[in-house]
Amino acid sequence: MHYFAPELGKELGALGITHPRAVNFAVRSAALGPVGAGTVAAAFYNYRYGLVAEHVPAVWATAAPADVLAARTRAVDGSLRRLLGEEAIASKEMAEAARLALRAAQACSRPGRPLYSAHADLPVPEEPHLAFWQAATLLREHRGDGHLAVLLAAELDGLEALVTHTATGKGMTPAWVFTTRGWTRADWDAARARLRERGLLDASGELTEQGVALRADIEEQTDRLDRAPYEHLGAEDVARLTDLAGTFARTAALAGAFPADLVGKG
Repeated sequence: MHYFAPELGKELGALGITHPRAVNFAVRSAALGPVGAGTVAAAFYNYRYGLVAEHVPAVWATAAPADVLAARTRAVDGSLRRLLGEEAIASKEMAEAARLALRAAQACSRPGRPLYSAHADLPVPEEPHLAFWQAATLLREHRGDGHLAVLLAAELDGLEALVTHTATGKGMTPAWVFTTRGWTRADWDAARARLRERGLLDASGELTEQGVALRADIEEQTDRLDRAPYEHLGAEDVARLTDLAGTFARTAALAGAFPADLVGKG
């Protein structure tokens, strides 16, 4: 959510980081330290390396990772207060969500999960809404790191993964892929051609039966690798956390947290 928040651009801009892509790379990779373009491209998976290299590691000459992380926390605080309202921020439900999410995150594992592991080294904020956000970040990056392992096993490169996800109707539109990931229409068309050769896309760019099955298997295997936090939390508390988090997410979405044209086949 915070990647789309104006508060993030304002806070990073105060540090001298103004390009939207530089903001994105700095904020998400800062927990790793002042790493280079190769590390960021590997950990993020679906960005064009050339785009990453335009901003990393140069961004660390503008602001140190610790300063970026502090600015991110301020941006998250401001955006959550704006989108959810002070009553929700101070509610017992927010404190409960933070406790549950942090307990789930206790069962996350470090091996093979660089973004999760780096964020797990960061201190948990005392304020419940920021603690909840930190826990959600841990759970997100834990699942995301495992997802990349599954994509590699499926032999989908970063752009092919994006193309197939967009074809499900649940991924980013091509326009957003081009803007945020650095790929061009020619790159997109070439990836679609490769996927057609594998029998995963049809001539119109829709998933074939084989493509639908592969995407379903990718999600199933990702869930399997990510089951530990939720087994640790238990079914009853998972349901409760889902209800609490879902309510906050819907409130934020209705308040305009995400661009209206972000998701779809384009």
